[in-house]
Formats: sequence, structure tokens, C-alpha cells
Amino acid sequence: MKKDTFLKGAFILGLAGILVKIVGAFFRIPLGNIIGSEGFGYYQVAYPIYTFLLSFSAAGFPTAISKLVSEHRARGDIRGGHRVFQVSFRILAAMGIVSFLFLGLGAKFLVNNFIKSPSAYYSVLALAPALLVVPLMAAYRGYFQGLKNMVPTAVSQVTEQIGRVALGLGLAVILMPKGTEFAAAGASFGAAAGGIAGLLTMLVIYFRKKKSIVSDFQPIEQYEEESVGQITRDLLRIALPIIIGTAVLPLINMIDSMVVLRRLQGIGFSYKEANVLFGQLTGMAVTLIQLPPVITAAVSMSIVPVIAESMVKKDLVAVQKDSKSAVRVSMLLALPSFVGLAVLSTPIMTLLFPRESTSAGQVLLFLSFATFSLCMVQTLTGILQGLGKPEIPVRNLLIGALLKLVVTYTLAGIPWLNVRGAALGTVTAYTVATALNFISLKKQIKVKFELMQFVVKPIISAATMGIVVFLSYKLIYPILGNSLATIASVVVGGTIYGIMLLVTGTMVEEDFELLPKGDKIAQILRKAKLLK
Repeated sequence: MKKDTFLKGAFILGLAGILVKIVGAFFRIPLGNIIGSEGFGYYQVAYPIYTFLLSFSAAGFPTAISKLVSEHRARGDIRGGHRVFQVSFRILAAMGIVSFLFLGLGAKFLVNNFIKSPSAYYSVLALAPALLVVPLMAAYRGYFQGLKNMVPTAVSQVTEQIGRVALGLGLAVILMPKGTEFAAAGASFGAAAGGIAGLLTMLVIYFRKKKSIVSDFQPIEQYEEESVGQITRDLLRIALPIIIGTAVLPLINMIDSMVVLRRLQGIGFSYKEANVLFGQLTGMAVTLIQLPPVITAAVSMSIVPVIAESMVKKDLVAVQKDSKSAVRVSMLLALPSFVGLAVLSTPIMTLLFPRESTSAGQVLLFLSFATFSLCMVQTLTGILQGLGKPEIPVRNLLIGALLKLVVTYTLAGIPWLNVRGAALGTVTAYTVATALNFISLKKQIKVKFELMQFVVKPIISAATMGIVVFLSYKLIYPILGNSLATIASVVVGGTIYGIMLLVTGTMVEEDFELLPKGDKIAQILRKAKLLK
């Protein structure tokens, strides 16, 4: 495997993402048991506002920086790629200041007049400082991704999460005696602490590597230096569609919070009961369905500069091959995740959130169907961005988001569905966006996906796993109880899925290139006649 292939980058980011989620579990799970669904309701009302503002400064720019730096390097213009980073850093610093002032000064107006959740005021206010530092960290991440060096991003993700968890959870515990809304605000402030930790990490890495970066510069006269205006226009051309696409879902989630809370109250729930149900959906169930996409998000980030470089070189064969690899890896990860969460929805919630187990488990069951499409939409979006078509996934996501609003408004008002109707709205949004992205990708690069290898064999493997997981839980639960039965069933399911991938021939030898010592693993499996 070449050192600069996207699979290696995806593997590095994927490992970091898994570690981040494990660390995050030590935040979300105890936090949920400390502040409960009510506190999560305040916390989750605040976060869409924050992510919406953050999307303008930190969402599209890392991808745009990565793409432009990669293109400059493909042409041999190393200095020009670094200049892209410098200009981007100044732009993001300015945008961070503006968004910080907007949220800091407008928090009370937003929660009182827009969200209609006054108790979330302190949570919103606590997130404002993060808007100053996270955009700066994003500039460094985008630059190193453009160099196809995913290690700095991976390391900063881990340090960011550790800072977020350590301070956020600590403040939640300290402030809980003052009230749930203050504890939720303490948890929210963890985002700023994490941003500072991540930014400091990127600064240390950058200045350590700066000498080697500068040593690769060509003589100034070899390439014409681009003006700040030209670089800004190039950045905005790529970033704006991504920013719009990234801003769509936080915006919809803000509207969602108004729609869901009001629809639930409209069918007889009190404000507190509606907030509890909303916390189960957004603070607990959504957290779990966002675990599998950690890997596919890594694939998405890694594939952008690789596809962009191949496009500059007009190498369509490489584009098709890398696109198929990215889609296949994502699909093999997404299918068992969806099946496992669906089959073990209530046992998992009982394990993690004992106080909310039954109702929260039902919410997770409905929402689990979004896991597959969420994973796939990320990867397909990354490929289309690398092709220079960022507007396509934006359009498709917007269509999905609009349908989500309609479905959520309609179904959340049905008493027996209540908040589960909002979960089905999320499933609709990602499913529609995935289908449209897939159609667009096939149209753009004329790539063919073999039905047997990409669909039939993975589905057989995942379905077999699901049946075994269901039966193993039923057998083990009476003997060992829920916690051990759930953990054992997950282990059994993972083992069965891996075996089925080998037995059906879904995984082939080249797939093991993704893994460290993959060639040795493949050799052992060949001797055992498990690898076709």
C-alpha cells in the first residue's frame, strides 16, 4: 500500500475517531446519568445553534483548504499550497470573532424568542468561546489533510476530546447542585476547553514541521504568487456549497427542536415531559447512531485530496477505483452497525442509561435505520467534493432536510409515535440524500458497482449476524443478565460478521491492505482456507 493512499489516512483518522468516541462515552454516558434527559434537553437545544454558527467558519474551509493545497502540490507548487493555508487562517480568525460576538451577545434573544427554551440560556452562552478557537484549529487540519498527512488531525481530535470531557464533565458535577440548567452549561463549556487543547496541539505539530515544510518551497519566481483575492475566491468557491450543506442540518435541528417540543406539547405532554423525550432522541439515541460514522467520516476526509489529485492528473481510472474502494469500505462498516443497533436497541440503552431504558430503547430502534444512510452519505459527499462538485451533495441534503421537516411535523403529532416520529424524519432525510448522491456519483464518473459484491454478499453477512446476535442475547440474558448479555452478544456478532465476510468472499485479499500487518493476516487466513 502506498503511503499516501486514502485508505491509510482513513485508517489513521478512523482509529482516532474510535478513541475519541470511547473518550466521549466517558462524557455522554455519565453526563446522561448526572443531568438526565432534562439536562440533555437543554444541552441539545444549545448545540444546533453552536454547530450552525460553526458551519460558517469551520465546516467547509478544511475541505476547501485540503483540496486547494492538494491541487497546488500536484502541480508542484508547494509554496502556493502554504500560501492558501496562510490566507485561510486569517479569514477563519475573522469569522470566528464575528460568530463569537453574535452568539455571546444574542444568546438570550435566541432562547427566549426563537427556540422558546429559556432554561437553555446558560448552555448557549457557554458555547460562545469555542467559536473563537475551533475555526483556527480547522485551518491547520485542512492544511495537513491537503498534505495527505492525517496524523496531526487525528492527534488533535483526541486531545480536543480529552479537554472537552475533562472540563465539561467536571463542571457538570460541580454545578449540578446549582440546578440542571447550570450543569448542562458546564458540560457545554467543555467545547471551548477541547478547542483550546486541540489548537495548541496543532500549533506544536505545525512549528515542529515548519522547517521541513519551508525547505520544500520553490524559488519565488518559479510560480506566480496568487493574490489574496484570488485565493479567497477559490476557497469560497469550494467552501460555500459545503458550508451551506453543513448548515442545513443544524438549521433544521434548531427548527426541529421548536417543532418537536411544540408538537409533543400539542398532543398532551408537559414542557418538562417533552424536553425529556427530546433529550432521549438527541442526547442519547443520536449519540449512538453517530458512533459508526466515525470511520466513514475518516474515509470522507481522506478521499477528498486523493480524488482531487487524480482529477488534476485526469486519471479517471484511479478516480473510479478509489471511489469504489471508499464506498465498499463504508458499506461493510455501515450494514452491521445498523443491524446491531436495531437488534440490541433496548438492551444497549438499558446498559448505558438505566433510568431511560425502555422508552429510549424504542427511540433508538426507530433511529437505527439512519445509521446506514448516514455512513454512506458522508463517504459519497467526500467523493463528490473531491470531484469538484460540492454543490451536488448540498442540493441532495437540502432535499432530504426539507422532507425531514415535513415527516417530523406530521409524525411527531401522532400520539403513539410522538418523538419516534422525529426519528423517522431523520431516517428519511439521510436515506433520500444517500440515494440522490449515489445516482449523482454514477452519472459523474460512470462507475459500476457489482451487485453481488456490493449488495448481496454484505446483506447476507449482516443478516446472519443479526439473527445470531438476537438468539445469543435471548440465550445469555437469563443466565448473566442484561449488561453481560449485551456485551457478549456484541462480541459474538462481530465475530460472526467477520467470518461471514470471509465465507461469502465479500472480503478479498486486497482489503487487508487497510490493516497494519494486513499481508501477514491475509497469509494466515489463506493457510486456513478462509480467504478466497
